[in-house]
Amino acid sequence: MTTALNLVADIGGTNTRVAIADGAQVRAQSIRRFANAEFSSLEPVLKQYLEQEGLLSVEGTCVAAAGPVRDGVAVMTNLAWTIDANLLVRATGARHTAILNDLQAQGHALGNIAPEFLRPLIAGPQQDGASMLVVGVGTGMNAAPVHNTPGGRVVAASECGHISMPIRHEIDFRLQKFIEGHGPHAHGFAGVEDILAGRGLERVHAFICHEAGKPSEMKAAEIMAALAGGDPLARETARLYVRLLGNELGNLALIHLPFGGIYLIGGVARAMVPYMAEMGLSEAFRDKGRFGEFMENFALFAVEDDFAALTGCAAYLTSISRD
Repeated sequence: MTTALNLVADIGGTNTRVAIADGAQVRAQSIRRFANAEFSSLEPVLKQYLEQEGLLSVEGTCVAAAGPVRDGVAVMTNLAWTIDANLLVRATGARHTAILNDLQAQGHALGNIAPEFLRPLIAGPQQDGASMLVVGVGTGMNAAPVHNTPGGRVVAASECGHISMPIRHEIDFRLQKFIEGHGPHAHGFAGVEDILAGRGLERVHAFICHEAGKPSEMKAAEIMAALAGGDPLARETARLYVRLLGNELGNLALIHLPFGGIYLIGGVARAMVPYMAEMGLSEAFRDKGRFGEFMENFALFAVEDDFAALTGCAAYLTSISRD
C-alpha cells in the first residue's frame, strides 16, 4: 500500500537526494538525485519524484536541510529555498511531516549505520546509551550533540562552526590575523568554519604560501591533488589543518562529553582521512594538558555512508509516527 510508505529527502546546497523508506529502512534502489538549480523550490522536486515512482502520496515525509531550522521552518544557507510543513503536505500529501537540520538527521542515523561505513580514526571506549556527537566538515562546519533519553533521542541544533578558531601556538595567532583580512569574504573574524570548511582549507593553504613568500590561491580540490602528489606546501597545509581539526574536536569533546563516540562527516573531512594519522590527529585531539589522559575516553569515527542523512530522516519519522 502506498499509504504505508514514507518519503525522505536530503537537501544540500547543490543537489537534493530523495528516497522511499519502509519505516526506518531506506530503499536503496529508490534513491534519486535532483539538481537544485533546475527547480524554483523543493515542492516541484518532490512532486516530480513521486510521479517518477508512480505514487500519488505517502504516509510521512521528513527532509534534512543544509541550513537552520526554527519553529519548523528551514531556510537554506546556500539556496533561495524556504521549507515548511505546508509545502511538504502540498507536495506529498503526507499525514506526518518533519523538517530537520542536516546534522540533526545524521545524529538520528547513528545506530542505523552499517559497521563497514564507520572508519575508526581514534581508538577509545564506547559506552552504550551514552551521548554522542556528530561533526560535519564540508562546505560548512558544525556539530550536533546526540542524547538518548527515556522520551526518545534528542539531537540538539547548534552553530558552533561560527565560534572562534582554536589558538594553541604562535602560528595560530598569525593565521587568525591573516584570515581576518584575507580574501573577498573576510569579515574581521576568524571562526572555526573559516579554517576547517572547504573555504577554510583554502585559506589555510593561502596562509602557508604567504608565510613561505610564495603567494598562491588554490581551490580545495587542487590542494588535495597537490597533497596527493607530495607538494611540500600542501603537506604543510594538511599538517596545520589536521592539528587545528584535532584541537577543535577535542574542545567539542570536553564540552559535550560524547562517551558514545564522535562521528565525523562531510566531504572535506573524508578527503583528509587518509592523512589524519600521519599528520597527528590523535595527538592534537588529546593535547589538553592535565586532561590529556581523560581524552582517551572518546572514540572518533569517520562516517562513510553517503545516505546516512536519509536513514536519519527515516528513523526520526518512524519515531514521531509512533507517538
